[in-house]
Amino acid sequence: MQLFKETKIILLSSMSSLGSGSPEEIERSWCACVLYCVSKLGNAGKAKEDRGITLRQILRAFDLKIVDFFKEMPQFCIKVGFILTGLYGSDWEKRLELQELQANLVHLCSLGRHYRRAYQELFLLNDGKPANNSSELNVQQASEYYDFGWLLFLVLRNQASSAVKNLLTSTTELVSVLAVLIIHIPVRLRNFSIEDSSCFAKKSDKGVNLIASLCERYLTSEDELSKALQKTNILIKDILKKKPCSDVSECQQGSLSFIDPEGLTFFKNFLEEDSLKSSLQVLEKEYVNGLDTKGELDARMFANDEDSLLGSGSLSGGALKLPGTKRKYDDVMASPTKSTASRAPMSPPRFCPSPNGNSFCNSKMAPFTPVSTAMTTAKWLRSTISPLPSKPSGELLRFFSACDKDVTDDIICRAAIILGAIFTGSSFGERMCTSLRNTSGMDAIWTEQRKMEALKLYYRVLESMCRAESQILSGSNLTSLLSNERFHRCMIACSAELVLATHKTVTMMFPAVLEKTGITAFDLSKVIESFVRHEDSLPRELKRHLNSLEERLLESMAWEKGSSMYNSLIVARPTLSAEINRLGLLAEPMPSLDAIAVHHDISLGGLPPLPFHKQPDKDEVRSPKRACTERRNVLVDNSFRSPVKDVIKSKFLPPLQSAFASPTRPNPAAGGETCAETGIGVFLSKITKLAAIRIKCLCERLQLSQQILERVYSLVQQIISQQTALFFNRHIDQIILCCIYGVAKISQLALTFKEIIFSYRKQSQCKPQVFRSVYVNWPSRSRSGKIGEDHVDIITFYNEVFIPTVKPLLVDLGPGTSPNRNNEPKSGGDAPFPESPRLSRFPNLPDMSPKKVSATHNVYVSPLRSSKMDTLLSPSSKSYYACVGESTHAFQSPSKDLNAINTRLNR
Repeated sequence: MQLFKETKIILLSSMSSLGSGSPEEIERSWCACVLYCVSKLGNAGKAKEDRGITLRQILRAFDLKIVDFFKEMPQFCIKVGFILTGLYGSDWEKRLELQELQANLVHLCSLGRHYRRAYQELFLLNDGKPANNSSELNVQQASEYYDFGWLLFLVLRNQASSAVKNLLTSTTELVSVLAVLIIHIPVRLRNFSIEDSSCFAKKSDKGVNLIASLCERYLTSEDELSKALQKTNILIKDILKKKPCSDVSECQQGSLSFIDPEGLTFFKNFLEEDSLKSSLQVLEKEYVNGLDTKGELDARMFANDEDSLLGSGSLSGGALKLPGTKRKYDDVMASPTKSTASRAPMSPPRFCPSPNGNSFCNSKMAPFTPVSTAMTTAKWLRSTISPLPSKPSGELLRFFSACDKDVTDDIICRAAIILGAIFTGSSFGERMCTSLRNTSGMDAIWTEQRKMEALKLYYRVLESMCRAESQILSGSNLTSLLSNERFHRCMIACSAELVLATHKTVTMMFPAVLEKTGITAFDLSKVIESFVRHEDSLPRELKRHLNSLEERLLESMAWEKGSSMYNSLIVARPTLSAEINRLGLLAEPMPSLDAIAVHHDISLGGLPPLPFHKQPDKDEVRSPKRACTERRNVLVDNSFRSPVKDVIKSKFLPPLQSAFASPTRPNPAAGGETCAETGIGVFLSKITKLAAIRIKCLCERLQLSQQILERVYSLVQQIISQQTALFFNRHIDQIILCCIYGVAKISQLALTFKEIIFSYRKQSQCKPQVFRSVYVNWPSRSRSGKIGEDHVDIITFYNEVFIPTVKPLLVDLGPGTSPNRNNEPKSGGDAPFPESPRLSRFPNLPDMSPKKVSATHNVYVSPLRSSKMDTLLSPSSKSYYACVGESTHAFQSPSKDLNAINTRLNR
């Protein structure tokens, strides 16, 4: 009640926020956010049984879906952050653990869907023998096997991965549970034949090698699966009190027939009817007792995609994507009023029987899911990067020694310190530190393995870059590049981010690597394109991940307070220095290596001594070490992916040396301009290209004419060149939305802001915070009478800030004017940049892939890759159709899928 009363004024002002829903919906969401914050922040130090209520209870009490809660929570935290700081301290955001909870939910949704699909392929839900029991009882018993498998996985996940929860480890644990089910569930319920070579291809003289076959099917590592299976067997012995069967020959007459028993443990009568019920009760109790009641969700719900808390659909780029939520393909939807008491703990999934009776063997290709994608990228890491040496190669050492001073020791020591800061117990939160003490170093081993993978990837790409740079310079002396501290930290951060993205950890998500390495988003944006170009083997999904990161860096993160971009901008555009200094945007000095080593307690035993670091020059670009009190987005959408990829490419990429040189240093390759001017030019050209892509997508969705589109693009161009300060501390989409509305008004179009926001919500990159919370810094003489920093809705921003700033530019774009004439600013004091470049026409953007083919439907088409074409047209496949994604109906042929899609579009 205290928190609610203190935030009530903000709640009332939010009632009129654009796109926030009805007042009743806003109030329910607000109360849920208040209660969640108090349950997480106000119960520190209390006993576990007194820690309050769970998020599941909060959502049920306020009739909210998970997706709705995570839409509203970031906005709530932005608006009431200063109140939470006063009540709970400056570290409230870290203690709230929203980002970790969000990632955990996404993973559980993916894992739940993966488990449902795998169970459907492997087992039947009705044994077809109603002689002694009714069919209903058979279905119930079969569904109990399903419940048992998911509960066994959840208990295993909570015990084995309590420190570093990640999608890869969880998937391996899930496959180990499938192995246990295969050898213990009655043979009559199998949906496969163990002798069928297409199902289990890995065989020996003793029979089917189950572990190897499952690894091939689900792309897991045999060593990791064997370890996970051992943990599962220990759990069954310790918690369920089951004894392994000592006589293997006796067991091979039943479920183990035609299966090589090596590496497997069989528990006699383990899943018989009476034993199954008691085992379910024990696992239920074990899971509930181990459930963290500090606001966590009950993960049992994720085995059933019709749970009323999950909701339907996904949030595109907003806060959360739930890949396991139910698609709206069926007319029957889960009742929103369904209570926990009205159903079993986990309702059985609604499966469609395979027409051929053997879906596991008939499926030629593993479905494209978040889990399968993660396992594919992990296979690349396991097969391509892990076998590499953990030290620089001979060729790389030659580049190091060819510098003015041998930099080998510096580079090795730096890599050890930075990676030690990223992959350390404190990086993974308090839970990690506690677990490291409780799991006998098991999670410390996992952390060390990830650190080695990042180190090997760093050396591999660095060698490729050095080779390319030496060819450009026609020499092997790369002193200016290899002695640059910021360059190496960016490379290490990029390598570590790819390893973390591959394993999909719950805690260490972007931009955590920036904070650990002491660099900024603008720094990282300088190496992403080069990193991708110099690692040919990089999987497609990791390239997409880096592309989505680059978009996030360009659209908002590089414009945040403390970005090193402002240290370059103040040199390239001196007229902006007053505004940059007024807002306090300049970056702080980059923390030294020894400071990082001391802060993270990194031991340098066996490593060369720390390199000597001189004090930074007064002209050197500086980077912030972010304070925990700094205002930031609470939630980061790690799953965001723009439909536009690989198109933000500058025509001229300056050498890496100039990209990381001091801003005031002259760039000999750029006609005498400073390195800052070159770097800012490249950065703004990328901003312009990204803006063009988003303007085109949104104007097409709004069905605006080409002339309006070009006027909007022209206005954005002029703002970038003449009123750059409008982007400070803001998102580029906020400027684009205002430009569209401004051009529509000046062109006398009947287009409302509400219609623009409605269409923007359908964009893949949409975040509700973009139009609900725009940064403003009111001057002492503002029309609103307010002073200082504030966050307002986009209409207030448009009226109070945008229009007074760009009104002269808008008037020039009115009817009768050409948007592509040379709009050079008038001479005099009002022109910030007297030499603004001539505005170009709207660029000819390459065909987007996937390309949107319907103005009213979210339907995209991608060209078929040649490798897939060869597979489809091969005589063995006998298929000329390919559908990627979810089928419109279970086990439906691709041709019928295409007909269904066409029918929907033609409506």
